[in-house]
Amino acid sequence: MTESITESRIALPGFEMAIRHCGTGPLVVCLHGFPDTAETWHGLLPALASAGYHAVAPFMRGYAPSGVPADDAYNAYTLAKDVVALADALAPGAPFYLIGHDWGAITGYATASLAGERLAAMVTAAVPPTSRFLANMRPAQMRRSWYMGFFQLAGIAERALAVRDMALIDRLWRDWSPGWAFTKADIAPVKAALAAPANRRAALRYYRALPGLLVDKRQRERVMAWRTAVPTRIVYGEADGCIDPGMFAGSQNCFDGPFDMQALAAGHFMHREDPAAFERLVLGWLDTHR
Repeated sequence: MTESITESRIALPGFEMAIRHCGTGPLVVCLHGFPDTAETWHGLLPALASAGYHAVAPFMRGYAPSGVPADDAYNAYTLAKDVVALADALAPGAPFYLIGHDWGAITGYATASLAGERLAAMVTAAVPPTSRFLANMRPAQMRRSWYMGFFQLAGIAERALAVRDMALIDRLWRDWSPGWAFTKADIAPVKAALAAPANRRAALRYYRALPGLLVDKRQRERVMAWRTAVPTRIVYGEADGCIDPGMFAGSQNCFDGPFDMQALAAGHFMHREDPAAFERLVLGWLDTHR
């Protein structure tokens, strides 16, 4: 029997986080990226629950229906603290697992740095370790990452994101997963989560916090200058239009513990394009390190 997904709210420091969850057992936190929402895990959550896990997908800070925190902080260290606070609320003191796609992957790496002793294992998707990504930017990747520079333009980027029924989101999805024939129903939750100006600004603030990693030594030491022993599997798409697959080369140098890397014949949203293959990679890794 397929487990049903329940929606709840959890009080975290500074805001309320909306979550989708199902199942019982060891906690697995599933983190979405941009432009996306917790609903991206609608297929994985029941699969995790059926395998004996408590699967939880939060709407990341600033994405409706989660609150927009008053501290206006969207750096990776703060995102990692949200994850630890969520784990403390749902499984106090217990080890937990993490699945992260896109910004969820960046948050996963930061969580491994902040609280690696709590992470039993993690699977990251579509983004290599943050230190390697930012330090190895090449012209080809810079062209793919044009939106990161554009999103630094306060006010202009917000307006561009809002026009023509948020057509920019459709464009990014098409460019990043060119082989995925997504539907209006697939993308509708994302546009709903970013419908309000405050939510659109919050999503862009994630990108505006990135330069701080390059100039703030304390931030780098917190979330970038690390080698983690957390068992980690990285999954990437061979047809990813957002992150050049070559950017993942050398990722193993960031890990002292169990590590492997898997490629899928898919784009950036590989967990939506080939959910069965992605599910096998997730469950296999988690069960190995259970």
